[in-house]
Amino acid sequence: MGIEITCVAPVGAGVGEGAVWDDRAQCLWWVDIPAGVIYRYDPVTGENRTIEYGEPVGCLAVREQGGLVLAAKSGFWLFDPETGAREAIHDPEAHLPDNRFNDGATDAQGRFWAGTMKDGGEPEALGAFYRLDPDGAVTAWRDGIFTTNGLAFSPDGRRMYFSDSNPGVRTIWACDYDTTTGTPGEPEVFFDTRSVPGRPDGGTVDAEGCYWQAGVSGWQLYRLSPQGEVLMTIEMPVEKPTKPMFGGPDLATLYVTSIGAGLSDDPAQPDAGGLFAITGLGVTGLPQPRFQG
Repeated sequence: MGIEITCVAPVGAGVGEGAVWDDRAQCLWWVDIPAGVIYRYDPVTGENRTIEYGEPVGCLAVREQGGLVLAAKSGFWLFDPETGAREAIHDPEAHLPDNRFNDGATDAQGRFWAGTMKDGGEPEALGAFYRLDPDGAVTAWRDGIFTTNGLAFSPDGRRMYFSDSNPGVRTIWACDYDTTTGTPGEPEVFFDTRSVPGRPDGGTVDAEGCYWQAGVSGWQLYRLSPQGEVLMTIEMPVEKPTKPMFGGPDLATLYVTSIGAGLSDDPAQPDAGGLFAITGLGVTGLPQPRFQG
């Protein structure tokens, strides 16, 4: 069988993002950032549950103790999607009211990483990455980023990927990662997306250690080797794919979120802003670590 791409949740999200697979509940969590909506997609029933959070949510992770940890407009929060209960952890950018959180990922030790960006207006390099430790401590790392994106870790957890989606930068970096301290090493350019149509958006790593990049504004996904070589290109039915994430009982389905706002007029994109499922890739993903706080 060949590769098949299906829109499984045609919700028309303004900025669909943040896909995370919950291997215990067998569901996919994702968000519509500006709408402040959290989605829970169940591939067995096809239900895409909508949870109104009330403020922009950039990304999330599943907690070991139950519920979610969120990187929202007002900082890091613990959130119970069943009861609506929420607990503030810390807002590291309370002094930057025009910023919001964007992309994130959890390392193998259960630390939650998330990056920020200026929200609207003329782009400025006001974004930074933050590490949220299980004890609630927040550490800033590497500021001066326009659009923080692409956070992911290698299968052994010792390599960290991140990117800046800004059209003038559009670069993915990789660095060594100290799993004991949660400290990244000096970044090196992993892939310059000027060689492909799409700018770097969300990313994930498969079981073979290859990095999957959503080529936003390029109608494509890319599978990159650990050496930064393009191994596979997948043509998407939408202009702005945003975040790939492997899921399903065997982690063989690649889910992809997308943007439904600010699109070109031609060709038509009736499913833009929807959640897509890609099967037949012949590769599997990695279980996503849970936030240990």
